[in-house]
Amino acid sequence: MSYRGSYMSFFPPLTPVLKWLMIVTSAAFVLTYLPAMFLHWGLPFRLLGLTPFLVIHKGFIWQPVTYLFLHGGFFHILFNLFALWMFGSDLERLWGGRQFLFYFFLCGVGAGLFDVLMQPSAMTTTIGNSGAVYGVLLAFGLLFPNRPIFLWFVIPVKAKWFVLAMGIIEFFSSLSTPGSGISHIAHVGGMLIGLVYLRGGGFFARWRFQYQEWRRARLRKKFEIYMRKHEQKDDTGRWIN
Repeated sequence: MSYRGSYMSFFPPLTPVLKWLMIVTSAAFVLTYLPAMFLHWGLPFRLLGLTPFLVIHKGFIWQPVTYLFLHGGFFHILFNLFALWMFGSDLERLWGGRQFLFYFFLCGVGAGLFDVLMQPSAMTTTIGNSGAVYGVLLAFGLLFPNRPIFLWFVIPVKAKWFVLAMGIIEFFSSLSTPGSGISHIAHVGGMLIGLVYLRGGGFFARWRFQYQEWRRARLRKKFEIYMRKHEQKDDTGRWIN
């Protein structure tokens, strides 16, 4: 849902970073799920999906990143990409592409690590970027709390209440439902990581502040060098500008 003045649209524009995330995810789906379905080739899921036991005991440290781009069915990938598009577009336009991409991976990788820490010896493989999507959903609810979300395109619910309901559902599901490829624990982890980051607490806030200070200092230095070069005189005594 997006609003500009009196304009309303059920389908927001496809922003650049979102477009590339969808392209990469779709390409990974074609290269992994389709061979697994038709050729029974499951090696990519075993190597690239997130299995806590393999991360902790076998050193498969790439899995908290690579599992984001694997999906276990057409409905799975369509739901995730649709939710990412609907709720991520406004965030990318508000933050810019680089910040949005950072937040996506922060929540997605953080969700995977949260899953690993909560069940370090589990052999269940988790796949999909739902943890990142739930982090995006949380950010949407915090930044646009009164924006209506139309359930089934009919029932309007304010974003803050929708996010709260989804968080409660996922929390209790994580307590009662064992992992099965799409982890409720990862969903909760993505929302928690996003909440900590957006509320400006702890390590993430300090890192973000230091990074912004470093960028400002770098820009100031570049500007000073530029000004010194263009304020020098040439051999005839004329100012170079």
